Amino acid sequence: MTSPKMSGGDWGIILLLSLLWGGAFLMIALGLRSFPPITLAFMRMALAVPFMLLALRFMGQKLPSDARSWRQLFILGGLNAAFPFMLFFWGQSFISTGLGSILNATTPLWGVLLAHLFTRDEKATSSRLLGVLLGLAGIVVMVGTGALKGMTSDVVAQLACLSATILYALAAIYGRTLSQTTMTPFVVATGQVFTAAVLILPFMLVIDHPWTLPFARWDAWIGAIGLAVPSTAFAYFLYFRLIDRAGASNAMLVAFIQPVVAILLGVVVLGESVAIKEMIGAALIACGLVAIDGRLFAKLAQRRSVP
Repeated sequence: MTSPKMSGGDWGIILLLSLLWGGAFLMIALGLRSFPPITLAFMRMALAVPFMLLALRFMGQKLPSDARSWRQLFILGGLNAAFPFMLFFWGQSFISTGLGSILNATTPLWGVLLAHLFTRDEKATSSRLLGVLLGLAGIVVMVGTGALKGMTSDVVAQLACLSATILYALAAIYGRTLSQTTMTPFVVATGQVFTAAVLILPFMLVIDHPWTLPFARWDAWIGAIGLAVPSTAFAYFLYFRLIDRAGASNAMLVAFIQPVVAILLGVVVLGESVAIKEMIGAALIACGLVAIDGRLFAKLAQRRSVP
């Protein structure tokens, strides 16, 4: 079987998430102007928790009280937020907003491979495998040359971001299994953010010593709050709803539009530039995502079959 089909409403959620998470890369760049990466990752989670708890209460839902559910939420919080955020925020302190968003767009590539291995109803098709190969080619174009010259800080940062995307892909698959339990998508999203904050806290205290940091700049606070509220509290509710409705692989197609938003904001607001190899790599990844989605190929095949 292939992934569940998506409705127009599902595509609307994907577009909105692309805008929210594409803008998150700008918020990260602003936040890193004052906050160390791990501290910023903690703030993203901790500041989002109160808003998500209020929303949960407004909807008449509660966090679970049993140990099994909390173990599941801690696993999800580690895979989908705590560890990938620490890796990605550190990586983006060395690379541009646009490049970070392009690397983040590789999430569906790993998702196809991992979903094929670990799910029964999201097996890889020929078009999805083609998409993976195109996407991997894009990664090689962007990272491969630098890696051959030695492990520079730029290459290590890119590899850290890629490691985070593999964790995202694992989390999407694991999140779908959670959505099939008695926990609603909104409970899962809130529990994930809370557990991620708990997991990041000791790393922040030991590594960053936040009590020694100078008071942050106003634009860094805007970045931290922007990450916490629209890009986390609101976005995760939408994301887990999408996984529940459309499946893990389809949910990860958010990464298709997200880099476009992030690159435009990086160029317009931060004055960043985009290298030629990054554009070529992004084009290959975009082609890979089109192949993974499969709809364009299906339409072309249908037109050819019509006499």
